[in-house]
Amino acid sequence: MRELTQRLLVLGKWYIWIPLARLYGRMRSTRQIVSVWPQGEIGLGPKIVLFMHFDARGVVRAQIYEYLRELKASGREIVFVSNAGRLQPGDMHALQGICSSVIVRRNIGYDFGAWREALDYLGLPRAGTEEVIFANDSVFGPLVPLGDTLRRLNYNKADIWGLTESWQHRYHLQSFFLAFGPAALRAEAFGKFWKTVRPVPVKSFIVHAYEVGITQAMVKGGLRCSAIWEYQALLKRANSEGLEKLIETEESELGRNDPIHITRKLQILRIRDGVARRVALNPTSDLWRHLLLAGFPFIKRELLRGNPTQVEDVGDWVEVVRDVLAADPEPILLDLRTMLKGGAP
Repeated sequence: MRELTQRLLVLGKWYIWIPLARLYGRMRSTRQIVSVWPQGEIGLGPKIVLFMHFDARGVVRAQIYEYLRELKASGREIVFVSNAGRLQPGDMHALQGICSSVIVRRNIGYDFGAWREALDYLGLPRAGTEEVIFANDSVFGPLVPLGDTLRRLNYNKADIWGLTESWQHRYHLQSFFLAFGPAALRAEAFGKFWKTVRPVPVKSFIVHAYEVGITQAMVKGGLRCSAIWEYQALLKRANSEGLEKLIETEESELGRNDPIHITRKLQILRIRDGVARRVALNPTSDLWRHLLLAGFPFIKRELLRGNPTQVEDVGDWVEVVRDVLAADPEPILLDLRTMLKGGAP
């Protein structure tokens, strides 16, 4: 009876609720801007980052400023797009010292709604635009300098780059960081996709239609998509390094019975089970450890805040950040103090 009820709820969601939400999204305006700084025409260089932000209090986290500064230091101009509806005066002032423009809008349309409106408002891509990066604040970090990562965006090898790729739902580049080069920006598929983006108020629809959909639309449009940290390479790393360390630790009785070791073992087995059964894993959660060890500069906020997919081995993330990466976990811990409810970091 319980399984039948759950199945009916899923069917109701996809065949009743989501169609109604899509209709509502088509009726809703894509224009939700509250304020723009500076006023008048906004000059932008050839490389642009559209950085999407949300915080109900209108606050910008300290780590975001470091992220923005590194992006700016790489020669890119930043347009900060906030769905908060308002920004605290101190944060607005600080952003004006880093960004070329700050757009504040209502929290309607999620990330893709914000990015679409920024593209429309700024008239992007312009004649001289060579690159547009879509980024958001769904990550903690950067934990290591971004320079090496940004230098790997080679548009001779691929037209569109993500940091990570996923096979969940369908193949896609994960949307917390998407970089579009010259060929992609001028492709018919790019403009056509963004015209389809509507402020549908259902996150699962946004994930399927836009996060997954943008990569699928670009691939079907003949564009080359690639990830800096490739899925298969991460699996290979998890299998080789993870197994070696497990075997080494299992040699002692203390190691075999250590709860931290047990969680690492369970996670490696979970990864290998996914490989064996061809079940797609989420790189930024299931493979978080192997990403960090491979030089990935971020940890997803949802992994530490709620761990929605119950990743087994995330309990020692502080040790990995501090002792392995030689990075400071304190800025993340500071944010978690206001995010976690009933849990420990």
